[in-house]
Amino acid sequence: MSSVLAGVLQMVALIAALALAYRPLGDYMAKVYSSDKHLRVEKWIYKGIGANPNTEMRWPAYLRGVLAFSAVSVLFLYLLQRFQGSLPGSLGFSSIDPDQAFNTAASFVSNTNWQSYYGEQAMGHVVQTGGLAVQNFLSASVGIAVAVALVRGFARSRTGELGNFWSDLVRGTVRILLPISVIAALVLVACGAIQNFSGIHEVGQFTGGSQQWNGGAVASQEAIKELGTNGGGYFNANSAHPFENPNAFSNLFEIFLILLIPFALTRTFGRMVGSLKQGYAILATMVTIWIGFTALMMWTEFAHHGPAFDIAGGAMEGKETRFGVGASSIFAVATTLTSTGAVDSFHSSFTGLGGGITMLGMQLGEIAPGGTGSGLYGMLIMAIIAVFIAGLMVGRTPEYLGKKIGTREIKFAACYILITPALVLVFTAAAMALPTPGNSMTNSGAHGFSEILYAYTSASNNNGSAFAGLNADTQWFNSTLGLAMLLGRFLPMVFVLALAGSLAEQKPVPATAGTLRTEKPLFTGLLVGAILIITGLTYFPALALGPLAEGLAS
Repeated sequence: MSSVLAGVLQMVALIAALALAYRPLGDYMAKVYSSDKHLRVEKWIYKGIGANPNTEMRWPAYLRGVLAFSAVSVLFLYLLQRFQGSLPGSLGFSSIDPDQAFNTAASFVSNTNWQSYYGEQAMGHVVQTGGLAVQNFLSASVGIAVAVALVRGFARSRTGELGNFWSDLVRGTVRILLPISVIAALVLVACGAIQNFSGIHEVGQFTGGSQQWNGGAVASQEAIKELGTNGGGYFNANSAHPFENPNAFSNLFEIFLILLIPFALTRTFGRMVGSLKQGYAILATMVTIWIGFTALMMWTEFAHHGPAFDIAGGAMEGKETRFGVGASSIFAVATTLTSTGAVDSFHSSFTGLGGGITMLGMQLGEIAPGGTGSGLYGMLIMAIIAVFIAGLMVGRTPEYLGKKIGTREIKFAACYILITPALVLVFTAAAMALPTPGNSMTNSGAHGFSEILYAYTSASNNNGSAFAGLNADTQWFNSTLGLAMLLGRFLPMVFVLALAGSLAEQKPVPATAGTLRTEKPLFTGLLVGAILIITGLTYFPALALGPLAEGLAS
């Protein structure tokens, strides 16, 4: 079987698996967030944190809950790392330096999971399991909660109430993420991923010395790492490491986990707003971009440019032979079109155009299908922008799902789409202009610029993957990337929740003959076009200096 055909068949199998899970999971999540009943374990949690799950919140109160909980999480994870050397189960590792502890705390709480350290050489079992793995659950649940709040803004009328943040947070963790993660961890263990709390072992004798490996609760962390679109690996090699991702089946299964909830949330959206067709329209937009990017990535990585490429069957540099070019391309697109950041190959070693595709996927806002929750609310913001553009074309007040998109709503949406590009471009410009940050680049020229552009694109979009050529473990990058992660995660949430509150206060607008049919293929095409044009106009100059220049020169 040719490597191209193998890649295509894996893509077909992945689509079939996602299609089978789409309806039951989407309906189940809609039921979870619409129910007024609480499980016994949830009642214990509410009592422990002193929250009343039945109290409805307006958007400022909902936002305060998000920010307060996340701030406490950052502080807890920071202190856990700073005191690691005094904790049991530290495997003899010392406490983490302040700048790296801040970077890691900001990274995992913001669902970015950027890592400027070697996991197996820096973090013990307590920090890995009690700190990082816990935030993998909680940060993902926060993202889903904010998305559900926006959906309620569309579904409700004449009220500013968006639900209860604490209830949404707990339900997302207990009823959705935990059960699926348990099943996924068992599958990964069956595939060969490790799950233990062993210490450091010396393995074999090699020229120049022996090699040391430590164990860990890897399978359980790997499951939520992918399911929650987190991406932080137990080991430095991330999902390219055989302890995390042993074989071709586990690789495809991990891609399935990455895409599972973001795609299924479109069904949840359609169910909660009372129109499954609206959910299908958003799904069609996501799928169109995802399949298009995957096909383009496969083409760039399978293209032959000489004898070495012919022999290997494609661009095999930086890719695991047990996965091959096709599976690595599918994984790379899935992880950068979502906010996952996990890697089973190294994006710095992709072709110039292939590296540009991974960057562009993040620069779209990671909305196809995007992160757990963040992908849905990002796509809904873009839908509002598309409706506004259509309204300008015909001279009619834009409407979406029975809600008027007025001056206030479009300002919130515009602020949302401007924040992330501003962070990416400003921080990249500062790093290139100052003398010290440039010393961290492994390469010069266009590829070196791509390393820095990729780093701030990844951090500001809460992705977490790296080009693997940049030494980011410096005070400058630990501090600025940490700041970019926090601002890129929580500033957009401010405008999402403010928009949700504004929509919830409106009364429904009846559909007329002039109402744009947002459930039709025409709107899907308009939405895809708006996303690509807005992103292209914003990032094209930067991409032209980096991956495009490199790709055209090769």
